Amino acid sequence: MRKVMATALGLALTAMVLSSPAMAAWRDLAEVSGVDADDMLKMRAGPGTGFLVIVGLPNGTLVRVHNCQRTGATRWCDVALDQAPGLRGFVSDAYLTHK
Repeated sequence: MRKVMATALGLALTAMVLSSPAMAAWRDLAEVSGVDADDMLKMRAGPGTGFLVIVGLPNGTLVRVHNCQRTGATRWCDVALDQAPGLRGFVSDAYLTHK
């Protein structure tokens, strides 16, 4: 599990370096919070747990929220990493503290 997270972090850092600076229509800034200390919030390829996990985000990670939608009982937000806007996916709004 730790190797997977290390690989994902490496991919995230690569995306940060290679990402384009412009991501239009960001609604707000949010911080990942409420995730267990030994876990990470899963950023997924789509709005639901059935989608591929792109990367794990620890508490304190800043994301830019593009928009949110309800899928079942969960509100999923389309987000991009604040420091790597090219890395974009969906996270549960329950773990975001909006700034």
